[in-house]
This record gives sequence, C-alpha cells and structure tokens, in this order.
Amino acid sequence: MQFNLLVILGPTASGKTRVGVRVARALDGEIISADSRQVYRGMDLGTGKDLEEYGSIPYHLIDIVDPGYEFSVFEFQRRFIEAFNGIRGRGRLPILVGGTGMYIDAVLRGYHLLEVPENPWLRKELATLSLDALAERLKRVNPGLHNTTDLFDRNRLTRAIEIAEFSQRRDQHTPRLPYLKPVVFGIKWERKILRQRITQRLKDRLKGGLIEEVERLYRAGISFETLEFYGLEYRFVAKYIKGELNKNDMFQKLNSAIHQLAKKQETWFRRMERQGILIHWMDGSKGPAAAILKKLEGQLVK
Repeated sequence: MQFNLLVILGPTASGKTRVGVRVARALDGEIISADSRQVYRGMDLGTGKDLEEYGSIPYHLIDIVDPGYEFSVFEFQRRFIEAFNGIRGRGRLPILVGGTGMYIDAVLRGYHLLEVPENPWLRKELATLSLDALAERLKRVNPGLHNTTDLFDRNRLTRAIEIAEFSQRRDQHTPRLPYLKPVVFGIKWERKILRQRITQRLKDRLKGGLIEEVERLYRAGISFETLEFYGLEYRFVAKYIKGELNKNDMFQKLNSAIHQLAKKQETWFRRMERQGILIHWMDGSKGPAAAILKKLEGQLVK
C-alpha cells in the first residue's frame, strides 16, 4: 500500500477536515481541499471551511477566487497538480480532503479535461437567442446533459454551450497529472448519527452567523440568482432573506436538502468503488484518524 497521495473523503458533516488535520500533523502533510465551494472567498459558514481546525497545518485550494468566478473541474485539476508538486517538492505528504466526488474522481481517474476560453463571436450569436432556444441548443450539442441547473440561467447556459461546442475539437492540450500512488480512506457514520450531525451543524452555523454571511454577500454585489448556484445553504437562506420562506420553513427545508445531499455524495462514492477505486472505510465514531495512521504505518513513500 505504499503511496504518495492520501485521500480522505466522506459525506457532508462526516468530520473529514478534523481527521485530515490530525493525520497531516502525524505524517508531516499538507491538505489540498477537494470542495467545489470552499474555493470562494467570503463564503465560510455556508461552505463549512472550519478554518480554525487547521491550526499550523498548511492548506490549499481554499479562498482562492472571488464569488461570481466560474470555477471548473478543469481548473481544480490544474491547481491540484500545482499544489501536489509543490508539497512533494517540500518533502511533505499531499492529503486530498473533501466531499466533492467529481473533483476527487478527476484526480484519481485522471480525467482528460479541456481549458475552454471565452468565444466572443459565439457569445454575440447566443445573445440573440431566447432562454428556451439556448436550452435546446445545449441539449443538441450535449445530449448527455446531467446538470439541469444550467438550463435556468442565461450566463450558465451560454458558458455550457461554449464548453460543449469547444470540447468537440480534438486538438486541445490537457493537463498532465503527476505520477500518483494514492491510498483512499472514507469516513462513514451510522445513518441516524450522520443525520443528527448534519442537523446540529446546521443549527450551529445559523447561530454562528450564516444568515448574516449571505446578507453580506448580497450587499457586496452577489445577486440572489447567483447565490442559488453556490450550494443549498445560500439558496435557502436567500429565499428566507427575500421573504419567500419563514425562518422555521427555511431551516426544515434546508436541513432536509442537506440530508439528501449526503445521500447523493455516498452514491457517488459507491460509483467510484464500482469503477475500481478502492476506498478503505473508517467508522467515524471509532477514532478514524488513529485507525488510518495504524493502517498506514510504515507505508509512506518518501
């Protein structure tokens, strides 16, 4: 099981960050975040950064772009390569920690991704089309479309078409991943306990200023429509601020939606396993950090 990359994954509220920090401290590691929302500055409570957990442990791919920036899997992969090479160059262990399955998969299975520049001529053409016409064009060029949220926002529709049409070309450069020998651990909890952890964490974040965080982002110029795409917390709190939900309904609906998200994350991880990625599952209630270190004893590739 010798390795040069340690991966710690799990559903939301599983305690991945705390486990990652403890393992990093023991193995002289640095953490690379695999979270699609923690890249954004100023979005702390809603994305669960838990920055106080890190202490002296260096972390990467957190707070690297401003809200409104279109951060992609391609950019994550490219920035992962930079972080990985830098950490290895310092003689330390890269530890990839997060719950965004597609980001983790992009590294472990080496997705071949394209960097898609803006096409001003295409954008000028698309600007004349209705929202429905844009949606139909995207469906034609990308019949396997799975992210239907793109169909309800003109900017995202335009960008999705731009990417889909560009990706049909075959002569584009893709990032070259470094040689990886990963070992992957997952943090699991009994379903009932995970649900309790999700609910308690949401209560703590609301008490800690989640609503105020969303209000601050809105005052800074991030529209409610844009906030819709930054995760469940921002979507439902924005509805509360707009008066579309009362506080109790906001909490109940958001809590339920986060539980559903956790199930979807677990489904993605099972899919990764079916596609050949070995995940060593650790019981979150039984000292997962210590269990990981025990399993890895003597296996680190220098």
